[in-house]
Amino acid sequence: MPKLTKRQIDASTAREADYFLWDDELPGFGLRVFSSGKRSYLVQYRAKGRTRRFTIGAHGVWTPEEARREARSLLGRIAKGENPAEERDFDRKAITVRELCERYLSDAEIGLILGKKRQPKKPSTLVTDRGRIEHHIVPLLGARLVKDITIADVTGFLKDVSTGRTKVDLKTKRRGRAIVRGGRGTASRTTGLLGGIFSYAVAHGIISVNPVHGVRRPADNIRDRRLNEGEYRLLGRLLERADENGSHKITVAMIRLLALTGCRRGEVINLRWDEIDEARGCLRLRDTKEGLSIRPVGRAVFDVLKTLQRNGASAYVFPGTGEGKPFSGLPKSWRAIFRKSGLADITPHVLRHSFASVANERGFTESTIAAMLGHSRATVTARYVHHIDAVLVSAADQVAAHLSSLLDGNDSDEVELVHAYSLGHSGGDNASAPSQPSVPLDPLEHSSSVEDRHERRAAANGLYTG
Repeated sequence: MPKLTKRQIDASTAREADYFLWDDELPGFGLRVFSSGKRSYLVQYRAKGRTRRFTIGAHGVWTPEEARREARSLLGRIAKGENPAEERDFDRKAITVRELCERYLSDAEIGLILGKKRQPKKPSTLVTDRGRIEHHIVPLLGARLVKDITIADVTGFLKDVSTGRTKVDLKTKRRGRAIVRGGRGTASRTTGLLGGIFSYAVAHGIISVNPVHGVRRPADNIRDRRLNEGEYRLLGRLLERADENGSHKITVAMIRLLALTGCRRGEVINLRWDEIDEARGCLRLRDTKEGLSIRPVGRAVFDVLKTLQRNGASAYVFPGTGEGKPFSGLPKSWRAIFRKSGLADITPHVLRHSFASVANERGFTESTIAAMLGHSRATVTARYVHHIDAVLVSAADQVAAHLSSLLDGNDSDEVELVHAYSLGHSGGDNASAPSQPSVPLDPLEHSSSVEDRHERRAAANGLYTG
């Protein structure tokens, strides 16, 4: 037929099978009449040796002239090598950001997503990832197709999370709440996770370019809060008052351990009895941010642990109410102890930073402090650590003793540090120990000249040397 007109199209009737009306004026443009009576405009063309059809839209929604103009545009693209039908199929198969996140988490849960040190992500990390996905990524980008996300979209996402667009206060369980605030730090870390998710999409052929690459993220706020000696004494008084109250005894012990060891909050919460090695002056933590970690600790730490009654049914030093679960009430008790005090702004991580600061003030180098805190070992630490564990224990003992004296309200300058783990101890329960040297020996500064001597002393004292 010559040119498709509205009159001809309206006159077309349904038959037992679908049939086509073609426009001779614009080859490839036509109308499909379905057996149901429905009519739609389309273009037909050949691509890669196959006949393809691309539906423009239904008659009534599109007029013949509008459909003809669209057909002319499509046929022009086809002449340039494009394949609109294939692109449409790709769009239909394309996944959303929500679906991509579900695939990512599913693979991560079975260990296929590698994190730090190319090891499968830890369960605690996956909990954090899932929270960032559910509270930030999905609400802002979940319905979008992955292939459509651009650098501009990621930049907008970063801005939205930074300004608190995703903040919410949710009831999560019977007595639980999830308070999502957003902010610059959250935006930076969540965008980092989003970049990892899009890298996963690139690796699986879903997209070819990661849209997070090139987006400038704000640096996390550097936390420089440290406790001074007066604040340590105030901390000790607050803990003593809470201990006398009787309702926060577990939390008081946990806070003292955090202060005396520099451990992370989760490392104290999940501490198990079989990870405590008093004979060798250390904690053997099986699951930390750095993996297996052996931490030298002072005698003051074991003095705190001895005040705790062991629950035979639980492997945890601080057992929770749920079977096989650790204590979960630290945040609530922490707020109760410190609110309306001069320390209302401190967090467990402030105690970790403060421990490092005190160690630095007492003359220990960054490498020694890193070993006490359980950071990834620097080259010098890795080279000497198997020879100088006794010295590291002594370093941790000096820092813990100093902090313990402050918490007890003593003047640390008048406290003589005489401990079983001190460098001057030469073996034997009845041996006399000299007073602390004015400048502590830093193991990583002096290890090459004294390592054999310290190894012999460590062996004599039963300390861990390998």
